[in-house]
Amino acid sequence: MKIKIRKMKSSDIDWIKDVFVQRWGSDFIVSRGKIHRPKELDGFILLIDNKKKGLITFRVANREIEIVSLDSFLERKGIGTALLDKVLDFAKRKRLKRVCCITTNDNLDALRFYQKRGFNLVKVYPNALKVSRKLKPGIPLVGNYGIPIRDEIELEIKL
Repeated sequence: MKIKIRKMKSSDIDWIKDVFVQRWGSDFIVSRGKIHRPKELDGFILLIDNKKKGLITFRVANREIEIVSLDSFLERKGIGTALLDKVLDFAKRKRLKRVCCITTNDNLDALRFYQKRGFNLVKVYPNALKVSRKLKPGIPLVGNYGIPIRDEIELEIKL
């Protein structure tokens, strides 16, 4: 089994759009009232035997990285951790000050994942999904574990 992580390329954009549609309900992601489109993001793709098995996308601004999406197509095999580690290494090499991400209050799996890897909860944005649904009406009202999706939660790790 050959594992490789590479930077995403412009030739990956259509595939990333497909991932966003399948995993996130449209070809863009919304967080903190901002639309994130694949062509505007950086990211890494994890390949196993030359097959795409994971994707992490992010935006670099103000000496920090905001992770926009993290998708593993083989759960609990270390793919998400490997991609996150790649972003953290990238941020350290660029001498950035922090890596952050936004998730919703129903995404208990993401909250667990990031906290286990050293991220801290730093902000809760109550009822933030009202704004997000104006930009992306397809966001469901109820999410994982039957929890109503209302709030955004920011996590960070300082470098």
